[in-house]
Formats: sequence, structure tokens, C-alpha cells
Amino acid sequence: MSARTKARKRALDILFQSDVRGEQIATILAAEAKRAANEPARQASWLYAREIVDGVIDNADEIDEQITTFAKDWSLARMPAVDRALLRMGTWELLYNADVPTAVAIDEAVELAKEFSTDDSGAFVHGVLARIARSS
Repeated sequence: MSARTKARKRALDILFQSDVRGEQIATILAAEAKRAANEPARQASWLYAREIVDGVIDNADEIDEQITTFAKDWSLARMPAVDRALLRMGTWELLYNADVPTAVAIDEAVELAKEFSTDDSGAFVHGVLARIARSS
């Protein structure tokens, strides 16, 4: 598994925890940073995970607007928390990280949806991110 794939899993975990627990992302980030500092093997994936989470925080309004616009008949509140986090991550990679090819951003989010969410989540995440990618 690549360092970026591990980073995406870590970013997903941070965003999901914040959402489900109702805690500030900064609190979760601080705990994760401390853990990463104490485990050198996690350092490589930590940097990109932090970049993703910071990007989602910095662009939250635009990201949520894009998701809401292209998630046909689904409000953010109605989505499973995992899907919501994945869509935020994927949208950030599509719109704000030119280093990640569109297909990679979508495929990575879809694979994580298949692994961690509902049976229908892979197709749902793919559809929303593909529409966002086509519009940008």
C-alpha cells in the first residue's frame, strides 16, 4: 500500500472521528500528530494526511457547496459520515491538489468507500466525484 493511500485512510479517520464525535478537527489532529511523532513508521503518511485535512478545513465551504450541488437529492446531513468524509477528501484532491490525477482521486475515494462504508457507497461516491470533476 502506498504512503498516499495510507495517508488517505488516516485523513478519513480524522475527518470521520471529528464528524461522529462532534469534536473539533484540531483536537483530533493534535492527537494524531502526537501519535505520528512517537511512531516514525507513520511519519511518511502523516504529512499527506495532514495536507488533506488542512485542505478540507481551509476550503470547507466551497467543498461542501460542490458536494451539495452534485449529490443529486442527497443533503450532507443525510449521507453516511464515512461517505461525507470521503467526498470532502476527494473533492479537495480534485479541486485543490493538481498533483493528484482526477482518476486517482476518484478511484482512491471509491476504494475506501467500498472498504469502509455501505454496499452502495462506492457507486455513490464515484458518481458525485465524477460530476464534480466534469464541472471543474
